[in-house]
Parts: sequence; structure tokens; C-alpha cells
Amino acid sequence: QVQPQESGGGSVQTGGSLRLACAASGHTTTSYAMTWFRQAPGKEREFVAGDSWSSGSELYADSVKGRFTISRDNAKNTQYLQMNSLKPEDTAVYYCAAIPFVGWAPPRLESRYNYWGQGTQVTVSS
Repeated sequence: QVQPQESGGGSVQTGGSLRLACAASGHTTTSYAMTWFRQAPGKEREFVAGDSWSSGSELYADSVKGRFTISRDNAKNTQYLQMNSLKPEDTAVYYCAAIPFVGWAPPRLESRYNYWGQGTQVTVSS
């Protein structure tokens, strides 16, 4: 199994940038899908972006497309979520999740994911 651990959250003003990191420890030789979800106060957790280690393909929610970018440092078993042009509606707790996966596009459904980090807070003020 793999254990994701998020870092990099914080507070920024509208239009600012943050980079989140998700470090995977454990059995990282297996191919995984690693995906970011977020949950704003009073709302359900939603898919943000993810990638498939086996295919290298990336998937983004429409709300973040063009502003958020995933990258990965394989040597460090770490995935990054670069968030630019942040908006107040991006304020949420961001979670990194992983699932053993061989395929093209990472699953969007949170119920598919076995392994979760503890979350990191992102706050965007206007």
C-alpha cells in the first residue's frame, strides 16, 4: 500500500499561486493513480485533478483547467499541484488520494480511492 502526505497549503490573495505536494511513501513500485480532491465548508468533496502513473495522462476538473497543473518527481515519489490565478472559490481543504491503477485516465470518483492524506488547507482571500 501507499500512504500519501500533503504539504504546501496556506493563505493567498486572489490571483496568487500555491504549490501543493503529495509525497507517497510505502509500496511505491506499484503503478498508481494519484488525484487531488477538495472540500469546501458545507460542500461535498470534489475532484480537482489527477494523473495516472502508468500512462502519464492527466485529468482536470473544468473549474481548474488552465489554472492548475500536475507534475511529478518520480525520484522523490512526489506529485505536485501548481495552482495559479487562485480564486476565493478555490478555498478548501485539499486531499491527495491514491489507488493502484493501470490505465489511461485516473478515476474521478473518490470512492475508488483507497489511500488518503490528511488534507491541507488552502485559503484564498479577495
